[in-house]
Amino acid sequence: MRAKLSAADLQGRWWTWAASNVSDSNPVSDQDGRQCAQGQTAGIWFLAGTFGETVTRSCTVPTAVPVAFPLVNHIGETDDCTAFMASARGSANLDGRSLKPERYEATAVQISAVDGNPITQNWGRFRTKACGLWVQLEPLAPGSHTLSIRGSSGSFAVSVDYKLQVSAS
Repeated sequence: MRAKLSAADLQGRWWTWAASNVSDSNPVSDQDGRQCAQGQTAGIWFLAGTFGETVTRSCTVPTAVPVAFPLVNHIGETDDCTAFMASARGSANLDGRSLKPERYEATAVQISAVDGNPITQNWGRFRTKACGLWVQLEPLAPGSHTLSIRGSSGSFAVSVDYKLQVSAS
């Protein structure tokens, strides 16, 4: 079993990944999975939630790479995270099996972003707090998998169904 990333490393890397693309090529804005591979880095494969929409995505995931994703997440000041996490709920199911999320309260992170991204809108390096419900998975077996992600906090809700194809090479 591989060591999981720390709350700070996981969230900082995920938010940097999410803020590394402008709106029309951003994996969080993606409606069908075409942007799934956008900006992925070595060592972990990130999946995205949404900005509040319900979507179904198809995505090819490399073999032998751990997968990580939020059920619902947020960045801001400590008080923002405290309020967000007070009502944060979520579930994830992989191939019909329930996954147990980890709960991360306000964690100091550093994010790098490109100009025009839908996360921070501005480019640069940001120090902020990140929080959310997260799942980190061991590499998936080659073949087809289904993943459902549901998350909410207050009136914000995420609903994503993934059809994952894990390449054999």
